[in-house]
Amino acid sequence: MRILVTGAAGFIGFHLARRLLGDGHEVVGMDNLNSYYDVQLKKDRLALLTPHPRFRFHLLDLADRPGMEDLFMTERPEIVVHLAAQAGVRYSLENPHAYVESNLAGFMNILEGCRHNPVRHLVFASSSSVYGANTLMPFSVHHNVDHPISLYAATKKANELMAHTYSALYKLPCTGLRFFTVYGPWGRPDMALFLFTRAILEGRPIDVYNQGRMRRDFTYIDDIIEGVVRVMGKIPSGNPAWSGMKPDPATSFAPYRVFNIGNNRPVELMDFIAALEKHLGKKAEMRLLPMQPGDVPETCADVDDLMAEVGFRPGTSIEEGIGRFVGWYGEYYGKRGK
Repeated sequence: MRILVTGAAGFIGFHLARRLLGDGHEVVGMDNLNSYYDVQLKKDRLALLTPHPRFRFHLLDLADRPGMEDLFMTERPEIVVHLAAQAGVRYSLENPHAYVESNLAGFMNILEGCRHNPVRHLVFASSSSVYGANTLMPFSVHHNVDHPISLYAATKKANELMAHTYSALYKLPCTGLRFFTVYGPWGRPDMALFLFTRAILEGRPIDVYNQGRMRRDFTYIDDIIEGVVRVMGKIPSGNPAWSGMKPDPATSFAPYRVFNIGNNRPVELMDFIAALEKHLGKKAEMRLLPMQPGDVPETCADVDDLMAEVGFRPGTSIEEGIGRFVGWYGEYYGKRGK
């Protein structure tokens, strides 16, 4: 199939594009290569994709409405996997307009492109951050998520609402995927594993928020990709049992679904750091700090719906995943001379 992957130079987009090419698909990649983090890392990811004969790349911003219209009209993708976004909870406190432009206006351009062209399925990245002030664990797609505590989370919740609207109005099959703390090789430098690794190797202290009393459902990148690929092939239809009297947030009368993709085994932050110390062979100096605005103390994904629908449950252990990341980090930055 011809598949459009937005954010193809990003962490998840790169891994997905590489998997889809390996599976024999034609991949149209799109990214704006913005400077939110190291652009060279994005270019190096892209350099592994561009030689492939079934990969084409468009340097384009989501918010560029004419450019996005032209992309859909010329490429005519059968499936769209929308992963491009302005990421980061903390950065949304500093630069809120970037989130409105990319995550709201940009997502509207994706929806319009899918509406006016023969797209069979829109799969889009949501986030575990939509659970916001919820404290009932594990987080379930059947729970109400009306209390976000960061602008980033609010934009992701808005994406789910916008997609449902287009699904209801235009019968556009849409599936939202709530990712839980993704990590692994070629990861984002603004994420904890990357920041911790760099600081420990350079002999600098690491910032540990909430005095280290955090639990996260760390999910290895290969598990995320397997979940995305399986969901791509599961085009939603309306749920005949859905009722407006007791509306289920995870399904709809429209061809719309939401799934969690998480490891379903939260890890204490201190255990996460200990595993990293073991693989690096070096102890961390910790600077214990209070909770950051917009952060939550714990995440845990209920993935029963994902298992029921596509027969997959993430399972890579922290030990294995961190080991692979540390191996990649040493090789990549060794070649870059850092």
